[in-house]
Amino acid sequence: MSNSSKINEIYEKIKGLEEELKQEYEKNKHSFHFRKAFNKFQFDRDYINKYKSKVMNSFKYLWRERVSIILTIPIIWSVLIPAFLLDIFVTLYQNICFPIYRIPKVIRKEYIIIDRYNLFYLNKIQQINCLYCEYFNGLMGYVREVAGRTEQYWCPIKHAEKMHDNHSRYNKFFDYGDAKSYQENIDKVREDFEDIKKEK
Repeated sequence: MSNSSKINEIYEKIKGLEEELKQEYEKNKHSFHFRKAFNKFQFDRDYINKYKSKVMNSFKYLWRERVSIILTIPIIWSVLIPAFLLDIFVTLYQNICFPIYRIPKVIRKEYIIIDRYNLFYLNKIQQINCLYCEYFNGLMGYVREVAGRTEQYWCPIKHAEKMHDNHSRYNKFFDYGDAKSYQENIDKVREDFEDIKKEK
């Protein structure tokens, strides 16, 4: 078996395990007494009653924090300004350029999922914190996928150095130094988004 075939085999195993993990997350939902109804997750009333009374008051929650942590709040929230701008520009970029490149668009709502901020067992400050984190981390995932698809089109070459974490398109890239494959197959690889089209 060639090295390239072995890498593809490992990649397919990883994708399979990721799918298995998603299914296990789905099974977990039954353990915590909620279901989806009318596009919203709803908890059993008994479950809400059991834990809502134990929610820590927002003032008490803040009071127990160190002053140094409280002082970082304006810095954390200031990061949202460039985040909003990034969101706007990346969305504009893919809406204008991806149809020209014939790259399937990244569906933003599959990455930016806002559903934790209103959990009944969080106080108001925790809910606001969750809203921030689910938006910001979802945005980073969304931007990364847009960038990964762009990289596949313009420069699908793996790094010589080992990367800490790879984006979803990296497996399609040519090995660093493989001039023959790059020159012979670049046009094919930069248009190889069939796996995404099949998912839709």
